[in-house]
Amino acid sequence: MDTKSLINEAKARFSHNAAKSLLKDKYESKLIVADQGGLWKATPELIGFLSINTNENIVLIDNHNNPVLVNRVQLYETLHKIYTDTMNLWLTEWKELETKR
Repeated sequence: MDTKSLINEAKARFSHNAAKSLLKDKYESKLIVADQGGLWKATPELIGFLSINTNENIVLIDNHNNPVLVNRVQLYETLHKIYTDTMNLWLTEWKELETKR
């Protein structure tokens, strides 16, 4: 390989990694939801906790470290939908990016 080919390959790899990073930032920001007086990030851990808890109302610490009394089922349904929709969109866009590689 000559120097020009190496430089072009390095630029392409950098561009691809930058695009993946931008994609991650784009979709991670869509996982943040304001609901029931708190700010929440739809994560598998929080969704899992909400799904196994049996109390109708629970106090959770939101993203700003504030305790918030929430309706567990309502928050679960909201976060589960946001997480599922966002991850499906992210996967679709990521697959498109990988085919351009």
